[in-house]
Amino acid sequence: MKIFFEIRKQKYLEALDSLNWQHQLCKNPRPNPDIKTLFTDHTCASSNGTRVGPPTNATLAGPVPKPGVFPPLGGHGPFQSVVSPPPSAIAGWMSSANPSMPHAAVAAAPPGLVQAPSSAPFLKHPRTPPLAGPGMEYQTADSEHLMKRLRAGQPDEVSFSGSTHAPNIYSPDDLPKTVVRSLSQGSNVMSLDFHPQQQTVLLVGTNVGDISIWEVGSRERLALKTFKVWEISACSMPFQTTLVKDATISVNRCVWGPDGSILGVAFSKHIVQIYTYNPAGELRQHLEVDAHTGGVNDIAFAHPNKQLCIVTCGDDKTIKVWDAVAGRRLYTFEGHEAPVYSVCPHYKENIQFIFSTAIDGKIKAWLYDSLGSRVDYDAPGLWCTTMAYSADGTRLFSCGTSKEGESHLVEWNESEGAIKRTYSGFRKRSLGVVQFDTTKNRFLAAGDEFQIKFWDMDNTNMLTYTDADGGLPASPRLRFNKEGSLLAVTTSDNGIKVLANGDGQRMLRMLETRSLDGARGLSEAVNVKPAIAGALGPIANVSASASPAVDRSDRIQPPMSLGNLATMESSRAADVKPRILDTTDKLKSWKLPEISDSSQLKTLKLPDPLVASKVARLLYTNSGLAVLALASNAVHKLWKWQRNERNPSGKSSASSVPQLWQPNNGALMSNDLNDAKPNDDSVACIALSKNDSYVMTTFMAPPPAATYLAFHPQDNNIIAIGMEDSTIQIYNVRVDEVKTKLKGHQTRITGLAFSQSLNILVSSGADAQLCVWSIDGWEKKKSRPIQAPPGHPTPLVGETRVQFHNNQLHLLVVHESQIAVCDAQLECLRSWYPRDSLSAPISSAIYSCDGLSIFTGFCDGAIGIFDADSLSLRCRIAPSAYISSSLSSNGGAFPMVIAAHPSDPNQFALGMSDGAVHVVEPSDGETKWGGSTSQDNGAVASIPSSSALNSQPSETPSR
Repeated sequence: MKIFFEIRKQKYLEALDSLNWQHQLCKNPRPNPDIKTLFTDHTCASSNGTRVGPPTNATLAGPVPKPGVFPPLGGHGPFQSVVSPPPSAIAGWMSSANPSMPHAAVAAAPPGLVQAPSSAPFLKHPRTPPLAGPGMEYQTADSEHLMKRLRAGQPDEVSFSGSTHAPNIYSPDDLPKTVVRSLSQGSNVMSLDFHPQQQTVLLVGTNVGDISIWEVGSRERLALKTFKVWEISACSMPFQTTLVKDATISVNRCVWGPDGSILGVAFSKHIVQIYTYNPAGELRQHLEVDAHTGGVNDIAFAHPNKQLCIVTCGDDKTIKVWDAVAGRRLYTFEGHEAPVYSVCPHYKENIQFIFSTAIDGKIKAWLYDSLGSRVDYDAPGLWCTTMAYSADGTRLFSCGTSKEGESHLVEWNESEGAIKRTYSGFRKRSLGVVQFDTTKNRFLAAGDEFQIKFWDMDNTNMLTYTDADGGLPASPRLRFNKEGSLLAVTTSDNGIKVLANGDGQRMLRMLETRSLDGARGLSEAVNVKPAIAGALGPIANVSASASPAVDRSDRIQPPMSLGNLATMESSRAADVKPRILDTTDKLKSWKLPEISDSSQLKTLKLPDPLVASKVARLLYTNSGLAVLALASNAVHKLWKWQRNERNPSGKSSASSVPQLWQPNNGALMSNDLNDAKPNDDSVACIALSKNDSYVMTTFMAPPPAATYLAFHPQDNNIIAIGMEDSTIQIYNVRVDEVKTKLKGHQTRITGLAFSQSLNILVSSGADAQLCVWSIDGWEKKKSRPIQAPPGHPTPLVGETRVQFHNNQLHLLVVHESQIAVCDAQLECLRSWYPRDSLSAPISSAIYSCDGLSIFTGFCDGAIGIFDADSLSLRCRIAPSAYISSSLSSNGGAFPMVIAAHPSDPNQFALGMSDGAVHVVEPSDGETKWGGSTSQDNGAVASIPSSSALNSQPSETPSR
């Protein structure tokens, strides 16, 4: 059956690129061509009345076009202006229906425009599409200009069907494969995007609705916005009803605007939020739009008709285009039969269009009009697929995963709408939806099989891969920066690793050198920078009172490219001390393993006017801005650091005194106590959710009492609760119900640790037993006691703690008799027993956030810092180094618990038996604790992170 289009206005029809493409290629074009259908090839009749067939390479050939004049925009980042295929090549795909498709590629017209069924049905289009007047005039002018050039018979023609791309000048060594930074986000990372100009500024969105902006060079979080609806009254009733039923919300996509002065966030329920961003790292609310019914699955910026727009898609099967200034809806594209998964706006020679993919595997393409989709093709895998162009905008790729777990990475032939090449190297069944990115017009990268896999665009075989030193989820999300020198990838412990190539490492070293040399020059350069003329107009500096993020211009790097980096380095080489330590510096660093004086370190006793009671639990918040303690008298204490001249970051520091926070009503935060049991005999437990939520409520009244808490790595509403009666209860807070009860210990539970990579929960008890439980069915997989040291009474008893290393494979076991590292089968790989200068029983131990050190406390007040790999002692800190002499006679206080800072691998906090809390750091003259580490030899430590035993990893769920 053929579908004919009624011709209402011939000039308007010629402006539609999807209809006039055949006429553009006519050998003898008529002024008024007879074009009635998309599905019958058109040729103008010659002067003698005969019809002339199209050339054999009709959809492939055309004149060499002029470079585009639009700002370089694309689906998920800026693209360079390029010499592009003519619109006829694109239109060949946008108008030629694939005969193998089960239905025609015609979008449904508005109900009022569809006639009753007849032997020759018609789809009638209005004379002027709604909301598209100026846009159609603009595209009409471009199309007619192009047609005039075609008719003029310009001799130069070029084919865009083959590999006619510029020769590549890059080698595999240009791929970023060296881990140089690790960041602790604290929640599952759902989306990543590097700033288009500031190469080390990274935008991150999480599964709890937070967005963060990181300066990866300094590891500083420049901004953090937790989710909230800005104006609930302006939202639709369905959205308000949804929030009442379930307030949880996730970021599905966050993306920078074309110049980095604006960013957009798409959420899992209804709305998008748009922020403006200024050079000081501050965000201001700009637009909040109730965009779709259900989830908003993707967001991108586009520039049709010289107007900055926002493109969104959602569960309601639509794509919508919004004015980025006023938030007015400009277009709604309907035609998908399933939720729309992703969008990819692009342009070729000023012809603007949008690709969209749905979860039924359909790919459609749209011009900025109301005439329906121009493409209807099947994506490989027929499920979740994303599309992206190469950086120069000349090559189109897609990557997706089927419901059966088969992943497909392909390059498309735009002119024919066919797959040009399929890349190999995926495992047969991918775990989750595989994500990908492109860089340097040469390489592709995808996250699969706990690895990052790389391809050369011109070779279907996998080029190389890296596991980024371990700790990646099954299908990690990843993102290159614009220059391809850095690659950010998500980790299974709610963090981000940043990989670099040689250029990226030099850039980061340059930034480090500048910070060591003093931020004065950089600060001045940024502070005097005039207001940016952003996509929404000039953006003035934002006062500190306007945003929770303070002025951090001394740490915000101005736009920096590798092109000017070499010049900058050479100009500074004569007067800047190299960042890399030479041999003399290495030997100088902490050459004395014994630290016995306060002058050899920085320490701060936190102010506390409350009644002293020994510290039972101690945590850093995931942001590193505060320390939370729970005393044995059930009182909670929260210290918050303030941003000031001495501490511009506002993070915890031994150089700045924090404030002890209390509720406005002056009441103490405290747990209930059993009056029949002394305080010292009561067991305290506390945990923070991944977004630092801290709400006190009673959800399970004793007895038995809870003795340890750990949040499920994928759902903050599910808590594993160790009990005094030796059971472990898996409790769902949302429905107020114990889902299951685990039994395997003989005495109270003293430790819990999740490993998402291994899909297990490990528990420890006061019986010195370890148990492994499967997360899927909660059945016990293994149980065994920890081994007693030589000469120690057996069997062992006493409090035992467990914590997984950042790699999610090795388990730290802490008992008064030892620290030990075990594998997932509870086999001891190595252990250390108290002896020599550290002979007192062990009171507490924890991994540093980078996983390279173990901070260990002893019952005589000493602190031992051990190498995490070998368990060799790096240095010993005597009690006299951090406890003042006036207090040292008060009965020999010692650290009951140690907490590791979530992003500073050399800072830790001590919760003491006398109720004091100390923050300890290396002295200003030193950068780290103890002897040489892998960093001394040029390797850069990773910092994925978990600040305390309760911090658990989590694998990003697919959208």
